[in-house]
Amino acid sequence: MEDEPRPGLGPRIGTRWSAVGEYGGKNGLVSGLVKAAGAEQVWLILPSRPAALAPLILSTERRMETIGWLSILPPIVAIGLAIKTKQVFLSLSLYIFLGWTIMHGWNPLAGMIESVDVFVTSVTDPDNARTLLFSALIGAMITFTQMSGGMEGFIALMEGKGLAKSRRSVGIMTVLVSMAVFLESNFGLLVSGSVARPLFDKCRISREKLSYIIDATCSPKCILIPLNAWGAYVIGLLIAQGVDQPVPLLVAALPLNFYAIFAIGLALVVVLTGWNIGPMREAERRVREEGKLLRDGAVPMIAAEVAMTEKKPGAPERAVNMIVPIVTMVAMVPLVLWLTGDGNIMQGSGSRAVLWGVITGLLLAAVIYRVQGIMTIGEVTESAIKGIQGLIPLVIVLALAFTIGATTRALGTGVFVAQAAQAVLHPGLVPATVFLLACFIAFATGTSWGTFAIMIPIVIPMIAILDLPASLTLAAALGGGIFGDHCSPISDSTIVASMASATDHIDHVRTQLPYALLAASGAVGMFVIFGFIL
Repeated sequence: MEDEPRPGLGPRIGTRWSAVGEYGGKNGLVSGLVKAAGAEQVWLILPSRPAALAPLILSTERRMETIGWLSILPPIVAIGLAIKTKQVFLSLSLYIFLGWTIMHGWNPLAGMIESVDVFVTSVTDPDNARTLLFSALIGAMITFTQMSGGMEGFIALMEGKGLAKSRRSVGIMTVLVSMAVFLESNFGLLVSGSVARPLFDKCRISREKLSYIIDATCSPKCILIPLNAWGAYVIGLLIAQGVDQPVPLLVAALPLNFYAIFAIGLALVVVLTGWNIGPMREAERRVREEGKLLRDGAVPMIAAEVAMTEKKPGAPERAVNMIVPIVTMVAMVPLVLWLTGDGNIMQGSGSRAVLWGVITGLLLAAVIYRVQGIMTIGEVTESAIKGIQGLIPLVIVLALAFTIGATTRALGTGVFVAQAAQAVLHPGLVPATVFLLACFIAFATGTSWGTFAIMIPIVIPMIAILDLPASLTLAAALGGGIFGDHCSPISDSTIVASMASATDHIDHVRTQLPYALLAASGAVGMFVIFGFIL
């Protein structure tokens, strides 16, 4: 059965499209007039493939056409406004409104109506809805572990084991926890942030540094350990481009993904040496000399009553009351991935896995707290509602981020940038140029997966035409996508990192950007060197 079109989002992968017009090729792309069942006719731009073009199987995005240079105006305005005003909600909303207003011929009324319609469509998409529900329920997990005394018990346990006695040991433990949870990026952020935040506070380490460490080890580790949905997604994109052996190609690209490697390596250097640069230096000075975890006027991405929930009077300080729910939550993820993937974890549903993971963890927590007499059923319910309410700001920002994804696809921002740069590439500089191009697209759009979907169909034909090293060029495209996912203020991973560390979102972006740029500079140098060697 063919999927019905989804306004602003396009039909799902595999939707069959029928050609209704002539096709023409240009710069390794083919374009033509196509339509899906029940959909309007649209121009579609896809990489040329030897397979028959009619009927066409859509393997990337529905609206791959571009409106030209105006497609980059909304992300530029939104990112600039976010950094200047520190108003995340306003900036993201303006991105959406401006994008749809442009596409409706600068008609603000039509742009507003379309913005609302696409927002509703985005948040009601099943995968997006499950992600929003999961994010809200994480708030309940945080309040559970704090009110039960589990958080304080965990801190005491870490101190007894010598893992929370110094800034360095706390940082190392955070990196290890983050690296261990590689099945899902945002889930890893929330787990490592929830575990490490009280230890960072106790050791008087800034929330900005915590958000940097967990963010720098989030998406990079997911692409370097591709036994997850990330790996399956990239392999799917490669198969769609006619790559005969996508798995060996992806594996060969892993050690050449210089940005991902440098990002994690630099985070380790910061943890081990305490090296602070740029705005991070001021953040660490503030905590060390003034004892302020956040700057004056900062607006953390999680309500203070959730981040600093007091232990219930008389509740025992038992680490098991934090460890058991979180371990259960983490353990359920691969199980649900296996079940939803019919025995193949890489084909499982990530949104279902993380949602059922947190639901199972919460239910088990409620049972063991009730059995121990720590909380009544009424207190469990009250604690859960309090935690969910505290994460409403995150849910709103994520909903806006999902809507931005639909808006960006409709604008064709990435397609415009990629096509503009393709004609001026020198073979020896192609990997470095591909990396920089992917960095810009990912930073402007806030999505690594969207960048992969744009760049892979472009670089695979280039590899054959220009006789480029396949693994290095693929690594450049993937690394650039990771850069944007790591540090763009409109990336959902960056937003979740701010929430998990309970810090101001723009402060997180400002303090980690110098480190990300440093890692990116090193990656560019390596891509230039290897581009001429290989």
